[in-house]
Parts: sequence; C-alpha cells; structure tokens
Amino acid sequence: MSNIYIQEPPTNGKVLLVTSVGEIDIELWSKECPKACRNFVQLCMEGYYDGTIFHRVVKNFIVQGGDPTGSGDGGESIYGQTFKDEFHSRLRFTRRGLVAMANAGAHDNGSQFFFTLAEAPELQNKHTLFGKITGTTVFNMLKLVEVETDSNERPMFPHKIIRVEILSNPYDDIIPRVIKKNDEAKTDKKKKSKSKATKNFKLLSFGEEAEEDEVEVNEATNDLKHKSKSIHDLDVDPMLSAEPAVNEDEISKRKTDSDQEDSNESNDDDNSETVMSIRKKLKKDAPSENMAEEPVEKKEKNLSRSEQLRNEARQLKKELQGKKTVKQEDTPTEEEKDHDNEVVKEYKKELQKYKEIRKKMPKKGGSREEQTLAMLAKFQNKVQEVRQETADKEEAPVPEDNEDEGADPGIEWLGHKLDFEDKSQKVIDANVADLDRYEIFDPRNPMTQRRREESKQKMKDKKSSHR
Repeated sequence: MSNIYIQEPPTNGKVLLVTSVGEIDIELWSKECPKACRNFVQLCMEGYYDGTIFHRVVKNFIVQGGDPTGSGDGGESIYGQTFKDEFHSRLRFTRRGLVAMANAGAHDNGSQFFFTLAEAPELQNKHTLFGKITGTTVFNMLKLVEVETDSNERPMFPHKIIRVEILSNPYDDIIPRVIKKNDEAKTDKKKKSKSKATKNFKLLSFGEEAEEDEVEVNEATNDLKHKSKSIHDLDVDPMLSAEPAVNEDEISKRKTDSDQEDSNESNDDDNSETVMSIRKKLKKDAPSENMAEEPVEKKEKNLSRSEQLRNEARQLKKELQGKKTVKQEDTPTEEEKDHDNEVVKEYKKELQKYKEIRKKMPKKGGSREEQTLAMLAKFQNKVQEVRQETADKEEAPVPEDNEDEGADPGIEWLGHKLDFEDKSQKVIDANVADLDRYEIFDPRNPMTQRRREESKQKMKDKKSSHR
C-alpha cells in the first residue's frame, strides 16, 4: 500500500466540501491536470456546487455529484463547453478516496465529479483523475453510501453539499463569474396591490345596517385623522362625554402656581446658603479675638503639663542608662575570656601572623610574579637539600639512639620517592588468573573451540551417567 502513495505526485491546492455528512478535504493535482483543477476551483469559488446533491450512489464503486439540476444530465464547465480529458502515468485508480471527472464519453467533461469507494482499474484512461480525499475525512465520504437507492442507482434521501471553502488556491488569476439567476421566477410572483379592500354590500352577509355603520366609521376616521383616538370621541356610550373634566386654562394656572412655588423654595435655599457662608467667613476672621479671650489659667495648666512630661522622659532615660552600665559590669570582657581559653590565644596568634604576612605580600603585577618565582626556587632548593640528607642517611645509617630528636617531621616527606612496578618484562600466562588483566574470549581461537568441545563432552557424559 505504501508503494501506491509513493508513486503519486505531490499535490498543489486544497478544497473543503462541507456536506450533510461532515467535512471532506480534497487535495488537487493542479500541475498534472490543470484544466480539470481550474474548472473545479472556479466553480467552487462561484458557489456552483452549493446545495447540489449526490445524485448517484453505487456501493463499492463510486459516489457521483456536482450536477445543479440533480438529474445527472446537467452541469456546465467554466469554458462554456466540454473540455478534454487529462491523463497522467502516475495517477491511477488503485484505491478509495480519489476524485475524478464524470463524463458520458471521451473529452466530455463538465461540472460533475465522483469519489471512488474502492479500486477501479476499469476507469483508467477514461476519466480525468484530478484529486484525492485526505485525512480522516475519508470516513465522512464513506457515509455517503449509507442511503437506500432505487433501481436507477439514485438515492431515496440523497446527501448534499452545503457549501465549499477553498483552503489553498493554486491559481491566483481566477476571476469568478457573475452568474445570472432566473428572474422569471420573481416576475411570476403576483405583486401586492396597494389599493385598499372594499366591502361588497350586495352580498347577503351585509345589509343596509352594515352600510350605514360603514359610513359613520368613515366620517369619524376623517374627523379624527390627525388626533389621538379615544372612546370618548365616539358617540357609542351615552354615559361617556367627549368634553374634558378639567379645562385647559385651569391646568395651565396650576402649572404656573407650582413653578412659582418651586422658584420661591429655591430662592429660600439660596438665601440660607449665603447666610451660612458669611458665618463661616466670620469664624475664620475671628480666631485671634478668641485666642485673646482664652483665660490665662488654661495656658498655665498646659505649660505645667508639658513640663511634667519632659521630666518623666528624662527620668526614664536615666534609668535605661543605669541598666546598661550594670549589664556591662556583669558581663566579662574579651580579654578575660581569652586569658581563660588558651586555644583561642593560639588561634589569635596564628591569625595575626598570617595577617602580617598578607600585608607584606605585594599586590598583583610584576613584583608579585617575581616573588612567586623566588618562592618556587626556595622550595626547589629545600627539596634538593632534604633528598641529599636522606641519601646520606641511607649510605651511613645512624643508630636509633643517636637520631636527632629535634628533627622536623614535616619535611621528611620531601625526600620520599614514588616508585612504580615495572611490568614490561613480565611474561603473562593465559592459564593463570590475574585480577589486573582483562580476559578476551575469541570464539574463532582454536583454544576456546577446544574448551567448548570439552565442556560439551563433559555435559553429555554427565547426562548419560544419570540415565
């Protein structure tokens, strides 16, 4: 199956059919079949297939559609006439989900197309194969077969194309045509007459009374044409009078009185607001007078109160300072602690020593490099001296009693040597197990072959002995 897809050329262009069974994605071979693909894309752009049905269903073969009449005999191409077939060696009817042009013979292509439901080699080089259905939308296409058909392969309840969307247009120069719709259907419809309906009083259902009522209604409508209609205006009920209960003059007087009252109330409010503002200004201007009127006794009380608070604050400060001094006397000093602890003393001495050394060290630069080189030379000389001393000791061993008790044990390690075992001249025996050696088992080696055969023979002997 993979060989089929590999043989097919790449597609260029994509169209989405929205049908009553779901969406169907169609990819087009626009380079291999340019006429058929251009025809199909332009008809989709013009909405030619919108609302059309799938008028022919043959199970395990094809599903046909694209005829706007729905009969199977209609449909036109964009060229105004049928166009020629287009065949390609790499496009074959070898599987389901292929899209091809329907025709009645050679070079008789219009607008109708069909989907294949299975392999159809009998259609090869007879119908133009221009597209394929992709993805899971193939299963939506297979739902088109799930209908009942009559003897002429026409479905009883056909599925239809709702609309078409062009996802990728391979032709940028397509200009959709303006399709003229049938205006005859509109002209056949009866125009609504603007004339009003009139009653035929000659009929039995009407009489003289109806005619009189009609005259009264017409007169009333003419009189009250530009006025709001009310039941009081009609002389239907003698209990209802057309005259208003209150005259218009009284209503206007009441309105003017209410307006005057509102204006008076607003004026009163304005006056009260002005009075309040004046009072506030007077209060702001007279603070100095009020201050002068305050009694002298209150001032003296306030001053005495502030002095009391200051005195209390001073006392609190003194108490806090006294507590601090008591704590300092109780806690021992650092010098006393150091005197008691000898370890801390030694630590302090070492710390001071390294601080002095660090101060003597020069900063980064040429002098720093010279110092490091001098230190390196000093270390090398020291190593040589220690090695020479160790060599002299080995030549002339000194008894244990005459050893220098004051020798520095931290320098002895400089005279030690690192010796490695020389294994270059050692003969390796394959039969002797050695932990430091990796064993390599080569199946092609005759030694290993013999060992395998020996082990097999031993296993056979054991089995035979058990039997």
